[in-house]
Amino acid sequence: MRDQRLERLTAVLGPVVGSLGCELWGIELAGPSKRPVLRLYIDADAGISLEDCERVSRQVSVVLEVEDPIPGEYVLEVSSPGMDRRLFTEEQCARYIGEQVRVRAAELVGGRRNFSGELVAVRDGDLVIRTGGEEDEYVVPFAVLERVRVVPGN
Repeated sequence: MRDQRLERLTAVLGPVVGSLGCELWGIELAGPSKRPVLRLYIDADAGISLEDCERVSRQVSVVLEVEDPIPGEYVLEVSSPGMDRRLFTEEQCARYIGEQVRVRAAELVGGRRNFSGELVAVRDGDLVIRTGGEEDEYVVPFAVLERVRVVPGN
């Protein structure tokens, strides 16, 4: 679920975001290779305001200019993870045990790639998702996950 570019960006930008009183929730790098979008999700106990996003964006822009981890032009976006937040790490997933999630795997797991249900456990590098009754549990290795999102309103 992680690649080396994103890990490097997290290592460089995490402390910057943390110094501004926010948590670097996750990073996405998407779009065309000629002008990708670097999307940072930030969070804080008190929530995230537009001012927080602007402050982080200004500070991160300076660091990215110096470090130059992305060759060429890119678009920087900074936002809150929102109610239907994507979960990027096992630790984040563990915070949402008992919640409804949508999961997409990069390869088949139990004959499926998409799962929607209760996040039952996070253990030994795996997510356990209950899609129906007790007998409908799937163990999805964290290493094959493309995306995990919280389903709001449950």
